[in-house]
Amino acid sequence: GATVVYDAAHVLGLIAGGVFQDPLREGADVMTGSSHKTFPGPQGGVIISSSEDARFQKRLNNAVFPGTCSSYHLHHVAGKAVALAEFLAHGSSYAQDIVTNAQALAQYLDKSGFEVMAKERGFTQSHQVLTKHGEPDDGSGKIAAKLLEDAGIITNMNMLPGDTKAMHPSGLRLGVQELTRVGMKPNDMKTVAECFQRVLLDDEDPSLVKQDVYDLKSRHQSVQYCFSHSDMRAYS
Repeated sequence: GATVVYDAAHVLGLIAGGVFQDPLREGADVMTGSSHKTFPGPQGGVIISSSEDARFQKRLNNAVFPGTCSSYHLHHVAGKAVALAEFLAHGSSYAQDIVTNAQALAQYLDKSGFEVMAKERGFTQSHQVLTKHGEPDDGSGKIAAKLLEDAGIITNMNMLPGDTKAMHPSGLRLGVQELTRVGMKPNDMKTVAECFQRVLLDDEDPSLVKQDVYDLKSRHQSVQYCFSHSDMRAYS
């Protein structure tokens, strides 16, 4: 008799693109998601339900307004409408390319000598890749994130199984949705993995690697998977 709520914050775009599980058709009563992660729109969120129960729908609506939200941010509506229209046109290929890039990055990191989680299961079926950099609670993930940041690479230190200290984890969480959005392909994931190797395994000065990171980014400045990208700068 429980109500099942599926948190699709990170994977909403992958679900909509048809490359991830389909929570509502698999039995979830409610699905929540972010409009700015793998779904490439303005910051915000959505609540979706497959329930046909009018009382349930009313309770859900009342919980949103006036329960927790006072506004749907009118200035975001047009941007979200465009993002939805673009996703209808390009979302399937975008979602597939995200997963392809994530798997490629994981494979290249593994070949470079990193401990990439879930190797026996193909590393990942989403946009995320998890890497382990030391022992539980030794802060190696935090150290790795700082070194990569010094090289111009932003990652997320992340707890892995065995970690108990959120601020001193052993892992990193990597996502490729933005790299994919600006047109990077699997061969670019090899370059990204090489930068990781130079900073974290070869102990190269991050300031030297930073120029190559800048050069890679400078070659990918246009938004892809949209109606017109010839003059649409991603980082203006």
